[in-house]
Amino acid sequence: MKVLTGAGTGRRGTCPYIDIDLAEPRFWRQPVTRREEAFARLRHLPEPVYFVERPAARGRPMTGFHALVRHQDVVDASRRSDDFISGPGVTTPKPARWVRFVFGDSMVNLDDPEHARLRGIVQKAFTPRVIAKITDDMRTVATEIVDEVVARKDGDFVDLVAAQLPLRVICAMMGIPAKYRSTLLARLNRTTEHAGVRVPRWRRLPGRSLFALARLQRVVARVARQRRRHPEDDLVSALVAAKLNSRELGAFFSLLLVAGVETTRNAIAHGLRLLTENPAQRALLVEDFDTYERGFVEELVRHSTPIIQFRRTVARETVLNGYRLGAGDEVVLFYNSANRDETVFADPNRFDVTRSPNPHVGFGGGGPHFCLGTALARQEISVLFRELLTRLPDIRSVGEPELVPSNFDNRIARLSFATGAHSE
Repeated sequence: MKVLTGAGTGRRGTCPYIDIDLAEPRFWRQPVTRREEAFARLRHLPEPVYFVERPAARGRPMTGFHALVRHQDVVDASRRSDDFISGPGVTTPKPARWVRFVFGDSMVNLDDPEHARLRGIVQKAFTPRVIAKITDDMRTVATEIVDEVVARKDGDFVDLVAAQLPLRVICAMMGIPAKYRSTLLARLNRTTEHAGVRVPRWRRLPGRSLFALARLQRVVARVARQRRRHPEDDLVSALVAAKLNSRELGAFFSLLLVAGVETTRNAIAHGLRLLTENPAQRALLVEDFDTYERGFVEELVRHSTPIIQFRRTVARETVLNGYRLGAGDEVVLFYNSANRDETVFADPNRFDVTRSPNPHVGFGGGGPHFCLGTALARQEISVLFRELLTRLPDIRSVGEPELVPSNFDNRIARLSFATGAHSE
């Protein structure tokens, strides 16, 4: 039995018809189709459901969140940044205060004016002019990656292809030397391996994620020291010149790796899976990539939704589409559910590169926290799949993908592939 807030009353009453628990890790270990069915049921309820994360005990209040699962609710909460704030923390679980003090605050956990200050500094690295400048290098990297695929003929698509392009692009933008790249991805995986998932105590390795985060930040600190003495034409030099301190620089680098590498890697991996499962859509791209390129990228991001959810905290008593919320309430924006909203997307579970319009929230619902790297991610996906489908039109995923059970990101840990026409 879940707790449901009464519409317009601000009171929480029981809802005996809901047997779904988005706060329970077991929910996220179910097959994807089961989870999608559950979200569809939640979208059809008259109002958001309140899920309990920690029951009241010994004078400690009950804690939980209101699940925003409809497209309109997610978009409105995203754009109303004065009412729905990020400062208390947007991830599940929230970062501890001491962690934020030691490692610095990520931009996703900041509100204006501090958020606007940092965003204004770093967004210069993501303008269309800058993206166009690095596109040629991106094509060169994509060619090298596909050369390796041609030579291998099969293997793990995530490790060999999906992770390589975004990692190398981000490192090039930041000015991270190639000698560090071989270990960065492993540390990134350790940093995020339990994001959004509670694991049994016997499986925890205390400090493993934080140790990996510290090692990531040591890399950028080392490069920053070099750039202070010898500036170059890269993002670290620009951030050092803008007087970012070591904690701000480290926090931004960590965010950029997660947002710029992990999410794009997830989308690319899902892309091969979706094209394998939908041969008619694949045929459209192989025959005329230019015509369907934009639609493919947008539909891939909508359908895969690389980041599943983020939190917001209600700053003051407010009403969201008729639903009353109190100051201090927590809401969770489920982007995966919003991207399957039947009132916005016809036949939402279908993968359709011709879908138009496609107002997905795969890069966020708008507002000040809309993804800075949107143009970069789109370009990376386009460049890589153009190279793949031009040179290896028969490349396919083989078998079932190894999915990571998480309520934070839609991650594929491993995806076997083969390049032959009969690779299924």
